[in-house]
Amino acid sequence: MKQMPVAAQMDFLISFCKQIYIDVMLKGISPLISPALLEVLARMGHGDEIVLADAHFPGESFNNRIIRADGLPIPGLLEAILPLFELDSYVDAPLIMMAPVPGDQLDPSVENAYLTSIRKTNPEIRSIARIERFSFYERTRSAFAVVMTGETAKYGNIILKKGVTPV
Repeated sequence: MKQMPVAAQMDFLISFCKQIYIDVMLKGISPLISPALLEVLARMGHGDEIVLADAHFPGESFNNRIIRADGLPIPGLLEAILPLFELDSYVDAPLIMMAPVPGDQLDPSVENAYLTSIRKTNPEIRSIARIERFSFYERTRSAFAVVMTGETAKYGNIILKKGVTPV
């Protein structure tokens, strides 16, 4: 059976969530943002990092602050989070993904889907940095929180570094 394209999955999921949450949703806040995730985003300070982890990532082994977003794709969460979240403009890499283990191949459509979602609110972003797997795990240990998603793409984890919100 052929898998539905990521964009179609996101459209379906957003439509489904809107049907469920239409009466309790806050204006301007995506229904993909749970109350727990909204609280974490609000509590984060500039320089703090949040990990959007794929469904296979061992998040609970590396961080005690886990937010469940089971079934949600990371591109949809990026589109929901980034209108609320200033990326750190004082660092070279406010976005970081895990580099492949030697011998593994990356699927370029994963990063491309993420960049498409990111550029909706941050058109100046040209690329996402990559770091070695164990370095990524160490960053996860010190992250403010880990969001466990339903993303199934290989090497689909991404770290967002929060910047200063303009006033």
